[in-house]
Amino acid sequence: MRVKIEKLDNFGRGITYLNNRICFVENALPGEIVDIDIIKEKSKYIEAKVVSIIEPSKDRIKVDCPYYDLCGGCSLRHLSYEKENLFKEEKVKDLLNHIGKLNVKVNSIISGPENNYRNKVTFHKSKGKIGYFAKGTKNIIPIDNCLLLDKVINNNIKNIKADSNEIVIRSSNDSSEVLMNGNNSIITSIGDKKYYLSIDSFFQVNKYLTKELYDLVRKSINKKYSNCLDLYCGTGTIGIYISDLVDSVIGIDYSESNIKDANRNIELNNTNNISFICDKVENKIDTFKDVNLVIIDPPRAGLDSKTIKYLIEINPEKIIYVSCDPATLSRDLNELNTNFDILEVTPVNMFPRTYHCESIVVLERK
Repeated sequence: MRVKIEKLDNFGRGITYLNNRICFVENALPGEIVDIDIIKEKSKYIEAKVVSIIEPSKDRIKVDCPYYDLCGGCSLRHLSYEKENLFKEEKVKDLLNHIGKLNVKVNSIISGPENNYRNKVTFHKSKGKIGYFAKGTKNIIPIDNCLLLDKVINNNIKNIKADSNEIVIRSSNDSSEVLMNGNNSIITSIGDKKYYLSIDSFFQVNKYLTKELYDLVRKSINKKYSNCLDLYCGTGTIGIYISDLVDSVIGIDYSESNIKDANRNIELNNTNNISFICDKVENKIDTFKDVNLVIIDPPRAGLDSKTIKYLIEINPEKIIYVSCDPATLSRDLNELNTNFDILEVTPVNMFPRTYHCESIVVLERK
């Protein structure tokens, strides 16, 4: 079946229409004429794959990874990097408008190198094979080099010796240290701060752009604040990074591994105005009152209703929201916008060659 692709959806799939139903086409770009096979048909939508490209887009590039059609880790490697960045910038704008019902200015996207940026990978092992799961299955695709990974991680793939079915490898941002399952932790750096990093702890995966992301947070703190809440604080990276700009910081995270590293990071950086609580944010958010700055870096699910309710009740002067999902961000901003003005939205391409996009939003009390 021959179709013309109209645009991309939020997951980087091409969109066309068949019999008044939307049809999502993997590996297709806007303006292309392609022959497709239908792989799934539902009452409201159709999923299809490209069989052959009749008229390619000028933005299509040659795929440089032999695993691209198999593993599903990347979704935009067939699109020029310049157009990928524009796609993500427009995606943030569209979601803020359609989900958030917000007409706000979105800054130009910040991007870095498109390859070898990831400082963490999870491999799977089965029947002697080590690699990634094939797209939509539990079948292992053996991997000897992944273009997304820090080169030092790729160099260590051949050294993997593990009895477990899941192998995590991490590297420091300067690529000087590698953490595999036998190690306890390594030390990595962001700017002039240093952080312990354990195998299970949360840490931003882009070795090139994490400093730029955190510098944006620092830039948004344009005066001395007294009490700062750092919600979903992970290993305390942001709280420690901005600790000299505030009188005190309290970080909250549910992960014991994160908080253990966060407390070690206090000592590592000789920071004496920050403390951490190991609990879910929603369990503690209603215990705070005199807070004038809140930094939020939640998982993809965004904020729960209780947290939003009490953020409005706490009514801080400023909220800095670091989001890894523009859809849940837009939903949350729609509610926060009743009490806070949205001053600035900046997309950051922390996950090149995938459809994911980070954003930083600065909100100020009305």
